[in-house]
Amino acid sequence: MTDAAPILRCRGLGKRFAGVHALRSVDIDFYAGEVVAVVGANGAGMSTLMKILAGVLTPDSGEVFLSGQSVRFAGVRDAVRAGIALVHQELNLADNLDIAGNIALGREPNRFGFLDRQAMQSQAREWIERVGLDLSPASDVSTLSIGRRQMVEIAKALSLRAKVLILDEPTSSLSMGETSRLLALIRTLANQGVAVVYITHRLNEVLDCADRTVVLRDGAQVAEFTRDQLTRDKLVGAMVGTIHESQRAEMQSTDTKSKARLVVRGLLTQAHPKSTINLTVRKGEIVGLAGLVGAGRTELLQSIFGVDRRVGGDVFLDGQVVAPNDPVTAARRGIAMVPEDRQRDGLMLEDSVRINSSVVKIAREAIAGFIRRGAERTGVARMIDLMKIHPALPERQVALFSGGNQQKVVLAKWLSTEPSVLLLDEPSRGVDVGARAEIHALIRQAANRGASVLCSISDTEELLLLCDRVVVVREGRIEGEMNIADATEEAITRLAVVGSGDGTSQSEVAA
Repeated sequence: MTDAAPILRCRGLGKRFAGVHALRSVDIDFYAGEVVAVVGANGAGMSTLMKILAGVLTPDSGEVFLSGQSVRFAGVRDAVRAGIALVHQELNLADNLDIAGNIALGREPNRFGFLDRQAMQSQAREWIERVGLDLSPASDVSTLSIGRRQMVEIAKALSLRAKVLILDEPTSSLSMGETSRLLALIRTLANQGVAVVYITHRLNEVLDCADRTVVLRDGAQVAEFTRDQLTRDKLVGAMVGTIHESQRAEMQSTDTKSKARLVVRGLLTQAHPKSTINLTVRKGEIVGLAGLVGAGRTELLQSIFGVDRRVGGDVFLDGQVVAPNDPVTAARRGIAMVPEDRQRDGLMLEDSVRINSSVVKIAREAIAGFIRRGAERTGVARMIDLMKIHPALPERQVALFSGGNQQKVVLAKWLSTEPSVLLLDEPSRGVDVGARAEIHALIRQAANRGASVLCSISDTEELLLLCDRVVVVREGRIEGEMNIADATEEAITRLAVVGSGDGTSQSEVAA
């Protein structure tokens, strides 16, 4: 990119896990003032590479050079001291601390040996304002949505004044507005001389912000594109070969006049107790929820499923009220929910793929309290094959799989029960382009079997690809809705950001 020497250089990096190559002789240069996207399918080696650069892992072969000097980090602290900061896809915040405490963790200012909270909050305010968060530094992290937690993570990384900033799927839980603000911030940081390493499965973000793009496949570097060389087709071809996005026209249900299956009437959530929601999803229909972070999409799904207690209102399934409002009752009635944060809320990370993917179904099919092991093995094998979970090892610990494969396990757990209602909160978060197409096809198959699907999706491109109808949520209420044939990114963004323009919201959606 430039005649200047790279600030960070990888030469011949290799890493094995249990005999399997995670990285194979990778050579990449990173320059100050440049945004480099590192992309690939799940399991391609991006996370392993980033963890080596950030001191989390030690390479089995090869070298890392920082400012021309060979370095071998003993741990994350070494990398941070050298000026390399990594923002993980799975968040790494202390829930028992406030925002200021998280940003200053390990570097707390003190005065005469005592913690200087005033200085700590003042410093934190500078960084949270820089990422566009309108929050008090004293806000407890445990009360924040995952999208806002992500922004706190980025603020924390910026506070380290890193020379190299590694972002692993930073927009996976951000809305359109937050994503645009983050991309603008990344460009500002690059202009200030920071080397930004950007990992994402959202190809439009790669096309928008990357100065250079490096593609990994099966642990090896297979392609590199400058900004003027890159096209979407080239990128998809390098990443996944023959796998392409499913065509929405082929996936959409042909039955647009089926009866109402999921009906929400007068729903008041704890997050927005003064905003009434009325919503109907027909049998076989996929309805997408759009909106900014904090708009109330996640809270709506959690209230339907019973994770959050409803302040008021009712949920009906096939004309019958679902009560009491708790997850066990909802699941027994055929309502399933895939949460936004798979590691915290969707998986038992220390257990196997078999246990995680079968835990709901086997409980229903047990005879006199005994698990039917043969049926369990058959069912798990079928779901592993259907979901294309790789490697296909049912007894392998879920924590050892990539984020995309973990997401497939969560989906498998619920799709195996053939639910009547499928609630999805960011269903393809952290999933590559090929796996996303596969997941979309599975969701469409569930709808074609008669399930009502209600999904919260921040990526407008994905909304338009997957859904039959889009409902825009703003400040805890439904601001508007549109059939997919009439939906555009501009129209969705306008409703999400500024509303309908007449000061009123829609109280009823497609009954």
